[in-house]
Amino acid sequence: MECGQLIAGRYRLRERLGQGGMSVVWRADDDVLGREVAVKVLSAVLAGDPRQRRLIRDEARSAARLRHANVVAVYDYGEFTDAGGMLSFVVMELADGRTLADMLTGGRLPWKVATLVGAQVAAALAAAHADGIVHRDVKPANVMVTSAGVKLLDFGISAAVGALDGADGQLLGTPAYLAPERIEGAPVRPATDVYALGLLMYLALAGQMPWHASTATQMVKAHVYAKPAPLPAIPGLPPTVARLVSRCLAKRPADRPSAIEVSEVLGEVAGLPPAALLRNAAAPTMTLPAVRTRPRGRTMLIAAGVAAGMLVAGGAWWADAGPAKPAQAETVTTPSAPAPSASSSAPERTVRPVSVTRNRTGAATGKPAKAKPAPAGPGKAAKPPKPKKPKKK
Repeated sequence: MECGQLIAGRYRLRERLGQGGMSVVWRADDDVLGREVAVKVLSAVLAGDPRQRRLIRDEARSAARLRHANVVAVYDYGEFTDAGGMLSFVVMELADGRTLADMLTGGRLPWKVATLVGAQVAAALAAAHADGIVHRDVKPANVMVTSAGVKLLDFGISAAVGALDGADGQLLGTPAYLAPERIEGAPVRPATDVYALGLLMYLALAGQMPWHASTATQMVKAHVYAKPAPLPAIPGLPPTVARLVSRCLAKRPADRPSAIEVSEVLGEVAGLPPAALLRNAAAPTMTLPAVRTRPRGRTMLIAAGVAAGMLVAGGAWWADAGPAKPAQAETVTTPSAPAPSASSSAPERTVRPVSVTRNRTGAATGKPAKAKPAPAGPGKAAKPPKPKKPKKK
């Protein structure tokens, strides 16, 4: 594909905005309606895979069902022929701004800005949960901050509430933000997104994650076994926010607040009126139906979710306070490495595949798939207890 190319007889590509392992995002003109849009095109390398084409179609369907100010709107979906191959594409609202990952490369955010962003992400999740959709890849790279507000991006690996997570042998997501129940093979539930939102808020407020984990293996163990460190002292931060973040990071899904509660608490702290936050999200979070979990011996594959909409430019309403220490990157890097910039057109850094297996005691462990793990960081996640040997009579 190239600039000036016309897709489906109406979308003229103008500028490549970002590229990931699964897709390329373009700024384009809709010649029919006379407006700018974002066009996400499935990578030509994956275009021949029916499963990948189904994923991008399902993403379009899931996001198109949602009507919320903090969710990027989907306008169209289709397929076109390029260089003899069939490519799938999604046409979305063009949200000019900076991703939260890009903003965090300069360090933690002022707490008022962090709560303002978190409240709007929570409201977007509440709308999705009320419609029976779980995002499953909430992370800074999938949050776009614009002059008009926050937009939640990339429903590419979203799933219905109650679906068996990883039923096809693959567990999609970003290891740094995987909830414990996902690693253990429990059904998809809204609390999964709330856990990831808690990690996102912790990173935005503290400039680092609540544990040291520089490899996917350490991240998996930390989610299941490590107790999150309490938020460091932040001058002026209301105690209610610190308590809320701690509840979001609870190991048991039932102990976490709903996305609606998170949006209400953070919105009140940030000074946002409830009506502005909870448009189309007033319904309670859906009750998880009874579903059997996966057998313990099954192996799952963790693959990084790809951020759609690496869009550049941005408003200035967050820039009235200076940065603090650099934030920890969300992917498998050393703790001091910066998060990937949204202004770059290079492929987004993703974690390599990791297999999650269970030993004879049922404890979850993680090992890199067909690759040696990176060196451990300055700290280590808590190790599972060793099984006791039976006493001889």
